[in-house]
Amino acid sequence: MDAMLDTTSGSTSDTTSDAASDGTSDRTRRAPAAAPPPPTPLAPPAPSAHVPAPRPYAGRRAGAAAARPGAGRGAGGAPYARPAVTELRLSAFAAHRAAVFPLGPVTLFAGPSGSGKSQALAGYEALARLGSGADLAEVFPDPVALVPQRSRPDAQRRRGFRIGCTVDGPVGPVRLDLAVQAEPALRIVGERLVAGEQILLNTALRDPGRRSVQAAWLTGGSTGVTRAPFPDDRLGTALLPLRVAGSTEGQRQVLAAAEQVVIALRSVFPVDPRPAAMRAPVPPGPGRLRGDCGNLADVLRRTRQECGTRYALLTEAARTGCAGPVEGLGDRATADGRVLAELLRGDLPATELGRLGAGELRFLGLALVLLTGPGVLAVDQSAELLPAQQALTVLADGFDRDLDRTQRAELLRLALLSCGRGHVRLVAAVGEEGADIARERAGVSVVDLHP
Repeated sequence: MDAMLDTTSGSTSDTTSDAASDGTSDRTRRAPAAAPPPPTPLAPPAPSAHVPAPRPYAGRRAGAAAARPGAGRGAGGAPYARPAVTELRLSAFAAHRAAVFPLGPVTLFAGPSGSGKSQALAGYEALARLGSGADLAEVFPDPVALVPQRSRPDAQRRRGFRIGCTVDGPVGPVRLDLAVQAEPALRIVGERLVAGEQILLNTALRDPGRRSVQAAWLTGGSTGVTRAPFPDDRLGTALLPLRVAGSTEGQRQVLAAAEQVVIALRSVFPVDPRPAAMRAPVPPGPGRLRGDCGNLADVLRRTRQECGTRYALLTEAARTGCAGPVEGLGDRATADGRVLAELLRGDLPATELGRLGAGELRFLGLALVLLTGPGVLAVDQSAELLPAQQALTVLADGFDRDLDRTQRAELLRLALLSCGRGHVRLVAAVGEEGADIARERAGVSVVDLHP
């Protein structure tokens, strides 16, 4: 357990003494990859030591230097113009042990029940919520349930798990790794932020009696590093912009990497349409779609009024995914002022959405999410960057639940259409039939999990 809790050593391996002894099997199929070089330890350099000049955050600074060759590359080898999570790491986390998942523009987790699809998405969502400023108790209300059952505590009765990710973007790939103690008390006991071979932030639990960790971040110059206590229930990377002045090259390197990670993690929209919440008329509102799509009627009204292109694409999708003739998607006000959505049937009477099947309602909700953007979704992206400089990641558990083959194929077509433009990414869990359809489509990455 000490190996998991202590992040002061030079190793960044996800292997833990906890995971090695729990008896679980590796449930992932991982693409072989060369091991990255060990990061440079975070230690005060000599006064004459040179701190490599940072690559300024290109998303916010005009005329910034380009990333080094091979770093931060997207489709076709082009640099990532928008920060994006390109790898997810889970170690001794629920069903996963030392798991590494590469993430592309469209990534689908597939496998039988109990293989860990939902848990992989839960790990991604947890990182996203921590990056958005949520505290640990909000993100992990039942942390012990995420520790493998057969995981043995260490001498201090401690058990926990590791989660981490790699974020590619204008400054190149940046790794974030987090060690979480689940018991006897929930707390972050270690965090590491690494860019290339340089450790930019390192935190470690020094005194179990205090609700803080000791943080050290790169400063450069004669100081080398800056040390200060950080709270043990918040992501330290998200706090760096509030603590680092940016007056040295080292500090600017830290800020650029932290900003890239936080921007990518904040740009996540978890969605799981709930047909029971989508059938009734809704009060008029701002027209920002919730994760359960319960206010679909209000958002359809806004889409029809403000964006003819998206409305036309959604109507085209509805013709494929909904039974019967579809001439359009309409809305009308009820007697009490609420908004009711309906399918327009041409010469036939319109069909209220409340009369549609669960699969049709889920299909319409997911299609709208894929075709729209953060301005229409209830997601809190960074206000410091233009939307065009941010990529929204749609996180969808049970992506193909209640859908037939035609609906699944059409949603994949919409996902490839939207994600091909670079401003939307999709990470989802699907069943076996959905995975079979996805394997027939170029541009879809399928991650096969096995119990």
